[in-house]
Amino acid sequence: MSSSVARYEAFLINNVSTISTLESSLRSITWFLPGRFKDAELASEALSASLNVMSLYHDTLLAKIAQSDPKYRPLIPTSFHTRYTRAWSDKNYRYKWAARALELIRFTELVIEMGLRRKVSTRNKWRAIVLLEVLKAFLRFVLLRITRRPLLTPSIPERDFDPASLPPPSNTSSPTLAPSSPSSSPPATPDHIKNNHVRLPPHPLLAPPSPASSDSSVEDYLLPKALTTSSVKPSTSLVRTLSSPLEWLSEIIYVLRPLVYATLSATNKDSNRPLITALAMEMISRNLRRTAPAASALERAEYARRDRDMLWYLLRGPIWQEYTRPKIEAFADKVAHAPLLGLFGALLKDWMPLIDEYYYYTSP
Repeated sequence: MSSSVARYEAFLINNVSTISTLESSLRSITWFLPGRFKDAELASEALSASLNVMSLYHDTLLAKIAQSDPKYRPLIPTSFHTRYTRAWSDKNYRYKWAARALELIRFTELVIEMGLRRKVSTRNKWRAIVLLEVLKAFLRFVLLRITRRPLLTPSIPERDFDPASLPPPSNTSSPTLAPSSPSSSPPATPDHIKNNHVRLPPHPLLAPPSPASSDSSVEDYLLPKALTTSSVKPSTSLVRTLSSPLEWLSEIIYVLRPLVYATLSATNKDSNRPLITALAMEMISRNLRRTAPAASALERAEYARRDRDMLWYLLRGPIWQEYTRPKIEAFADKVAHAPLLGLFGALLKDWMPLIDEYYYYTSP
């Protein structure tokens, strides 16, 4: 078994660019599968979940390779989110496995719901959904207790580097990877520029300044490259700890919100009560949370994402049934015979029944 895993890892490293492109292509196809044939939505979500799980394994392996090579230098600086989540994963064993378990549940929860809908009663399906939400809330509380900081989504590092820039595992050449060491002789001059004697124009920053020019171009070039306070902070300190009882209460309410929404939806999905309660908890959490300072870019980005996620309430409960769905249907009917918009409208119509039937398409 270990030899098979080793062979697969070697195959991944030697064909990392091809596999990355294939993952992206298959993930794009999943958007067009629903409505094409019977149980197409199940096939689409099963493929999407499989790709997400495989990508999680691939990202873990590629990150280990990048960290193990002292000569590796990413072309783009590591994002604050990746720095923070990777630092906690390396520092705390429980954080790493709780975060991975949480992401695995998020990847597979919709497939589980689809399978339960076909095999068990509606009552048992909702029991399983509530159980999944209990497990997710427990894992989030574990992460909250370990970090004592607001939770980030996702809680694991994301792939933010070009897989093709990783070094190969050996000195053997690979069609998808750069050579492990530079050649001893300088590269030959290409034939099409051997007789080119025209000098290239100097770079604007190296050219002599004209009377009408100013230092603004130099400043515009240097300012984005200047270090900020977040750039020099320890990775685990990119998000401040929760210090006051109100900050803790805000985060606890935010963690419990999906569980409360699922529990109320299990008793009466068509009632206004689940939507109103979840939205009220969202607003209370938002008003109690602290205001992130300008220097805390990662915390500000997380709060901005939470604010954007409130748009999902347009696809939930009575708001979806009485407001959003009729408008989308009217738009799809209106553009049905337009050249390109008709295809987009047909795609919307294929997805609308799925929002009605499945909880996890639009769940918090």
